[in-house]
Amino acid sequence: MFIAGLFILPFFFSRIYTLIMSKERYMGILIHPTSFYSPFAVGDLGDEAHAFIDIASENKIRLWQVLPLGPTGYGDSPYAPRSTFAGNELLIDLKTLYLDGYLEIEDIMRDDDPSERVDYGKARNIKFPLLRKAAKTFLKSAKGNKDYQEFLKNEDWWLSDYALYQVLCDLYNDSRWFSSWPIELKNRIPSALEKVEKERKDEIEVWKVLQFFFRTQWLALKSYANEKGIKIIGDIPIFVAPDSVDAWTNRNLLKIDQDGNQEVSSGVPPDAFSATGQLWGNPLYRWSEHEKTGFAWWISRLRETLKLCDIVRIDHFRGLSACWEVPRGEETAINGKWVKSPGKELLNAAKEALGRDLPIIAEDLGVITDDVIALRDSFNLPGMKILQFAFSRNEDGELDADNLYLPHNIGPNSIVYTGTHDNNTSCGWYDELSDADKDLVRRYFECPDDQAIWQMIRHAMMTNAKYVVIPMQDLLMLGSDARMNTPSTCGSSNWSWRLKKGEISSPNWSRIHYLIKLYGRC
Repeated sequence: MFIAGLFILPFFFSRIYTLIMSKERYMGILIHPTSFYSPFAVGDLGDEAHAFIDIASENKIRLWQVLPLGPTGYGDSPYAPRSTFAGNELLIDLKTLYLDGYLEIEDIMRDDDPSERVDYGKARNIKFPLLRKAAKTFLKSAKGNKDYQEFLKNEDWWLSDYALYQVLCDLYNDSRWFSSWPIELKNRIPSALEKVEKERKDEIEVWKVLQFFFRTQWLALKSYANEKGIKIIGDIPIFVAPDSVDAWTNRNLLKIDQDGNQEVSSGVPPDAFSATGQLWGNPLYRWSEHEKTGFAWWISRLRETLKLCDIVRIDHFRGLSACWEVPRGEETAINGKWVKSPGKELLNAAKEALGRDLPIIAEDLGVITDDVIALRDSFNLPGMKILQFAFSRNEDGELDADNLYLPHNIGPNSIVYTGTHDNNTSCGWYDELSDADKDLVRRYFECPDDQAIWQMIRHAMMTNAKYVVIPMQDLLMLGSDARMNTPSTCGSSNWSWRLKKGEISSPNWSRIHYLIKLYGRC
């Protein structure tokens, strides 16, 4: 009998764990701060962001997911930021700077902006002169500002390089340090760096102040959200951009040679979506160097992100198991190869440094192999389930009931989305389905066309998944025009969707609130 009990115990504790997990049920909204309405051509951390938090809290929403918060470069993708550790200066709220005494009232008085998309060029032309003005006003009394002096002291390990890098980008009108900067600056010759630091001291200081403004405003907004019962899900792109301060200052950690040339580039192999694969162009990690330091750079990256967010999603999590490396000079990703990554060792080092339970979500989409699943599950990390991917067919042409993305197959340790920033909106997705595929969706949800998306949301809420996150566009029932990003394309329509003035106060919030209470996600 004792022996029989030993066999029962593992099942018993597994069942208890599943029940506990199923009780922890949360619902969230995905919207990046750039998508809030603002008269300054891009969303910010001001009134609209606070109004979103108020409305979300009132309706028992407990999660707010954002995209990476770093300063964007060419194309304005948040997944190719100019720095892993800095914040996007365009998100700084000018009204708060006025209230703090660093701007005049006329600086922030603007007519409503009826544009339906974010205009990053316009936003830079409007905001950066005012941001510099505010920074210079602040600097007149900066020595007496204890918070700023503490910020400089604590963040100098990344801040000085970042500020210098931004000054050099402005000086040469190009962020491509590896091809457009003088060789002595490209190679970080100390005497050359010191010369620029001396000659451009005031400009460097302005960039430091702007980072202080961002950090202060973001942490205040995060505190406001946390006080309202909302946790923030942040995002880490697994790779760094080639034209970033990270690549410029950490060549030893990346597969970049002494002349600044990438030895290999990131991507994914050919698949059903692309016969030639995808060539992303990011430098890849020289993992042996990371291991020598105990993964110090990665631990710093996670630690800093978790100062700004409560939970962090690692984009392209499979890259912690293996990366697709494409040799230099290739025009497509066909001739790449899988190269193993020390993900287990990295995450163990992170657990030891940051705490036993890592608040990490694994972006485990695409072709995921057993080693990636094992890595995810060995650290008990939630994986992603996208309902737009659920409606595949079996060999008989019927709905594949075993599709892991169907609501009835989704387990507790998951985060469920209708779609993400890389997908069409759910209304746009449904509209583009064939009549036969629409019939699959209608029959699964037992609903007419005009209720299909609400039924997707309802069934997401019904799942056993710990987390459910709905893009703001789906809450508003918006079509393809509201899509945030189309992967492997570059254009003004990417990363530029934003709310219209007043659109944040949608009557659909009450319907979401009803579903949250109905399915115990309060």
